[in-house]
Amino acid sequence: MSATTDARTAALPRAVTAGGRLRSVLQAMVIGLRPMILGYCLVMVVTFALGGLITQFVGGGVDHSMWDYGTQSPKYFSAAIGITLTPALFTLMIAHGVTRRMFALAGSIMLVGAAAAIALLWVVVYQVERVIYDAAGLTQTLTNQHLFTTTSQVGLIFLEYFLLIVSHEIAGWLIGIGFYRFGFWKGLALLPLGLIPAAAAEFLLVAQWIAQALENTGYHRPPLALAVPGVLVVSAFGLYYGYRLLRPMGLKPAKG
Repeated sequence: MSATTDARTAALPRAVTAGGRLRSVLQAMVIGLRPMILGYCLVMVVTFALGGLITQFVGGGVDHSMWDYGTQSPKYFSAAIGITLTPALFTLMIAHGVTRRMFALAGSIMLVGAAAAIALLWVVVYQVERVIYDAAGLTQTLTNQHLFTTTSQVGLIFLEYFLLIVSHEIAGWLIGIGFYRFGFWKGLALLPLGLIPAAAAEFLLVAQWIAQALENTGYHRPPLALAVPGVLVVSAFGLYYGYRLLRPMGLKPAKG
């Protein structure tokens, strides 16, 4: 009985445990980047909804998926999220007692979660658009090449966008860390290394705007059984490399 009581007395408050601290750091990151992410999603939905209406009533009708014209946007926006993460939050959080290891772990979770949320948005909007097009008797033709051939293939839509988004986020994260830690010129020299996760995803998935250009060279997508694990492995290595770069990094950004 006394041993149980002693154990309960010695237990740390939830906020002081490793899990509690990780949740607090992750929550702070989400709050810090939430306006950027929500603002982007709102702008995308409103822009393409208005674009579809204008095309329908002024241009004489819609014969392609309006949402598919925005397929490049989430990748490059997600790269911006990754680039922003370290310069915006690293110094503040480390100065408040967050370890570099926990910052890297929370950042990795945040990036993966953001990628899943944005990919889910693309899935939902494709489905909403499909219902509207079917009701209006319109054809939801896809402008770009994808892993999916119709918007009813929900799993493939999510898989494509999640992999492309998370790989570009991680590339952005490595680029942001590189410039922050090493300064402009060394960061610029390390830029090709930071781009590896994004380049690997593009060459393994062969989807969206780059697909036709790659196929014109005679290169074709490898089987998904190889491509999907390949993207995941390279992305995981990118997260680990980001952690290794953060471990010895000083609080202030490097100059020059």
